[in-house]
Amino acid sequence: MPYEYLEDAFIADIAFRATGRTREELFTMAADATLNVMVTDLNDITGLEEKPIRLAAASLEMLLFDFLSELVFYKDAQRLLLRVERIALSDPPQGVSLTATLRGDPVDPERHRLGVDVKAVTLHHFKVAEMPEGWSATVVLDV
Repeated sequence: MPYEYLEDAFIADIAFRATGRTREELFTMAADATLNVMVTDLNDITGLEEKPIRLAAASLEMLLFDFLSELVFYKDAQRLLLRVERIALSDPPQGVSLTATLRGDPVDPERHRLGVDVKAVTLHHFKVAEMPEGWSATVVLDV
């Protein structure tokens, strides 16, 4: 055969599980987990810039996927590392929506101890579940 697949030669994904007592806490913890892959110490982010966002989706899973993808987008397009300052989820007649205020800083290698660059949030094993003690999400990031 003229080619072969190299098993376990490269690691291109990082997976995490986030939990929260409420949906808002789950989204905040998943956002911190995503950002903590890119920056080794979240306390290095001081919150110099503010970004309000509004999102809507057909399901809670897709809303979380879109929300985390927004964080990656801001990192790539505007070189901003953002954390959740305030977040509220609501259930309109169709789907679910989110209003949030994100605060963060422009990427500064002198101040931020950078980790791995997240390229995308994937749908591989992506899951949001309600549990007796709150909410849980499993997320795989393409790095």
